[in-house]
Amino acid sequence: MSNATPPLVLQEQPQSGVVRLVMNRPENFNALSSQMLSALEASLVKASQTPECRVIVLSALGKAFSAGHDLHEMRSQADHDFYTRLFAQCSRMMMRIQQLPQPVIAQVQGMATAAGCQLVAMCDLAVAADTAKFAVSGINYGLFCATPSVGLSRQMQRKQALEMLLTGDFIDANTAVERGLINQAVATEELAHTVLALCAKISVKPEIAVRLGKGLFYQQLEMGIQAAYQLAEQTMACNMMDDTAQEGFQAFIEKRKPTWMA
Repeated sequence: MSNATPPLVLQEQPQSGVVRLVMNRPENFNALSSQMLSALEASLVKASQTPECRVIVLSALGKAFSAGHDLHEMRSQADHDFYTRLFAQCSRMMMRIQQLPQPVIAQVQGMATAAGCQLVAMCDLAVAADTAKFAVSGINYGLFCATPSVGLSRQMQRKQALEMLLTGDFIDANTAVERGLINQAVATEELAHTVLALCAKISVKPEIAVRLGKGLFYQQLEMGIQAAYQLAEQTMACNMMDDTAQEGFQAFIEKRKPTWMA
């Protein structure tokens, strides 16, 4: 009998261009320990480099998607340098999601709190079971969720994000849709099917357009409007020079479906 520790993150075989990553620590609610953060970042990079990968789905086992940072680890190492390294590591992993060329979709089956809620916010898209709940509850324990506030404030209206951050209150999945934290809330039994349907819609689109589009989307958000338009103009011009766009426009003119290279 093997005593090997199960991997922190499972990677399923790609199917129809979709690579699924699964957080695999249900017994501690998929807490984002330093080891889990390292495993997540490495798994995201590995998935992105899979030749057939068009979309990455991030899911989890157990009752929780992620309960955020591992509080036992944090309490056992009450050292400023450790905390600095840990939060920098977490921010780097979160940013990695937006830096990948493929869209990353969070499939949220359960509770997502603190940095776990941040993880949902930082994924490009998110679909949740209608029983899922979300909170940034550090304030209840004397810690303002500063790094999660970066992701939340860029997805939700400011007052709604700040209300969550200052009260620590949970919101349900339908409220999370209304506030822009997630895209859809569906019945638990429909969750996997809904995510795969969303993946299918994206994966059949020209890869070059998706990659250029995702990169442009996040870059322009951090710019002033004039610089954002200039970058968008350059991106569209480059995209138009690609054979896929030329074929797409020709197909539109000829009233037929485009034929793109795989």
